[in-house]
Amino acid sequence: TLYRVFRPKTFDEVYGQQHITDILKKQVMTGQLSHAYLFYGPRGTGKTSTAKILANAMNCLAPQDGNPCGKCEVCTGVANDAFVDIVEIDAASNNSVDNVRDIREKVSLLPALGKYKVYIIDEVHMLSPGAFNALLKTLEEPPAHAVFILATTEIRKLPATILSRCQRYDFKRITEEDIIGRLREVAEKTGIAYEEEALTMIAQSAEGAMRDALSVMDQCIAGQDALTLDHVNEAMGIADAERTRALCEAVLDENPSQALQLLHGMLRDGIEPHNILRDIIVELSGQLAKEAADAYK
Repeated sequence: TLYRVFRPKTFDEVYGQQHITDILKKQVMTGQLSHAYLFYGPRGTGKTSTAKILANAMNCLAPQDGNPCGKCEVCTGVANDAFVDIVEIDAASNNSVDNVRDIREKVSLLPALGKYKVYIIDEVHMLSPGAFNALLKTLEEPPAHAVFILATTEIRKLPATILSRCQRYDFKRITEEDIIGRLREVAEKTGIAYEEEALTMIAQSAEGAMRDALSVMDQCIAGQDALTLDHVNEAMGIADAERTRALCEAVLDENPSQALQLLHGMLRDGIEPHNILRDIIVELSGQLAKEAADAYK
């Protein structure tokens, strides 16, 4: 899938999170690393990818400006999922006290190949209360060679005792411009012809999540030699702009008969109700913004 093939491998390839990646690069360059990081933000914004890059960079034998070199033994092992000193744990399915106790028993062991033994715990908010207590003991007195990177979309579910022991980094929703730029880059690298309107529609539907955008793009180009707006509309069940605009005009004109007729036609064509609602909101918001701008002229 595209989001796996084009997963960022350096901090410079992470879109829309430069306020975080610049700090992490400096930490790698100076060697002033924390023993615990907390990456918080919406899904698909690069938390796990950044965690993997950080784990790679701090173990890299010859980092380049804070980025992994991509050529040394460590980077090669990471690329092939064969580097044993980086351990990824999905807390959604490994959330018991026993799972965390297993980490506590093994964390004291020295790294086999790298400088640091790094534990990346994804969806950390899914840990049980007992597991959080067990993790807290490890975060209070970690070995010098151990680093924990916690990732979550639900920071309010984390105990304050855990939060106070981590460097916290808040990931933002990625802007439509950054998503379009990435989609354009992927299309050019894969040799897929594309329409700018199609990239814009995918970016709007992704709602700030790069992974979602790449997944939609992957779906739209399956069996196709080009990416068009029609492909996107068909694959996602989205109404075309003209029908959406006509529906909004019928609503604004207080013409229920015309509005219902258009709505029934959209539903009959398989367009999802939540997509219709979202497109109406986008269209009306655009009209309101235009009217507000005109009023200030």
